[in-house]
Amino acid sequence: MGSLSIWHWLIVLVIVLVLFGRGRVSEIMGDFGKGVKSFKEGMNEEERKSSTPPAQISSQSGNASPTASEQKNEQV
Repeated sequence: MGSLSIWHWLIVLVIVLVLFGRGRVSEIMGDFGKGVKSFKEGMNEEERKSSTPPAQISSQSGNASPTASEQKNEQV
């Protein structure tokens, strides 16, 4: 009683095709496929980002040599 037979699914399919048309259903499924593909690419990108170790920032001491922009400002 709780399960749907093949005939129920066929009737639902016919109703969906009548309401939306064949072209619209294929367009929706194509968009759905693109979304799934984009989601998978995003998950793979996150895995690649998390597998690389974070960059270490070294602290600069007060005796550091001036940068190129500082040297240019001194010359002007």
